[in-house]
Amino acid sequence: MFSFVKSLSFLDIVTAVLDIAIVSYVFYRLFLLIRGTRAVPLLRGLIILLVATSVSNFLHLYTVHWLLVKVQVPLLVALPIVFYPEVRRALEQLGRGTLFAPAFAALRQEDVDRLFDELGRAVDVLSRNKIGALMVLERDTGLNDLVETGTRIDGLVTSQLLINIFIPNTPLHDGAVIIRGNRVIAAGCFLPLTDDRDLAQEIGTRHRAAIGVSEHSDALALVVSEETGTISLANGGKLVRNLDPRTLKEMLASLYQPKLAQHFHFPLGGRGNG
Repeated sequence: MFSFVKSLSFLDIVTAVLDIAIVSYVFYRLFLLIRGTRAVPLLRGLIILLVATSVSNFLHLYTVHWLLVKVQVPLLVALPIVFYPEVRRALEQLGRGTLFAPAFAALRQEDVDRLFDELGRAVDVLSRNKIGALMVLERDTGLNDLVETGTRIDGLVTSQLLINIFIPNTPLHDGAVIIRGNRVIAAGCFLPLTDDRDLAQEIGTRHRAAIGVSEHSDALALVVSEETGTISLANGGKLVRNLDPRTLKEMLASLYQPKLAQHFHFPLGGRGNG
């Protein structure tokens, strides 16, 4: 072993380290690409199947092992079809040069404070005028699959921009705004609805979409009710309602930074508190 290492030149070592680093980074970016999408539970099921196959072989469970091996054959054929959306998105991002872009836009504290100030002002105006709105703040989990369902904007977050987007009867008012860092990435986006059957009847589509996107990712979702002007915040599949702009900003300041995410308690079950 030592003689083999000694026989390697410095260039060979550098090349090997670079090779491993590139492969590791590619796998990391692919993981971020599918994180928070429907591909995650599918991959989890595939891993469980492979582990079960190995365990059954080790324990000499021949019938079980034979059955698991036979299941894998059609599964390998179906995988390209199942993961077609993720493969297509990866190729599109590679062509645009965005596959290796940072998934989470890190902001300076002053930029974060400004972001929350703009969100607070926008939500306050929308709430007082009972204008329905849905805004999603992307964190670590990439939301590119949801961005592609809407219209790309890539504009700096300002209260004026957000209010203008949600003015009734405008082209983008009926969907969700997705915010990455301090920029509005897209508007008019479609979000997955929660499957929670225990929600109160008065919980509308916007609130169900906010809960749904927070169930599928670590994003924060702000909702302004069109009927009552109520301000709500969804996080981790749970919804807090009847917030005022000041409390909303305080909760965002806590939850937006992962290490401070335990400061506020969210009620269980995603039902809200009013």
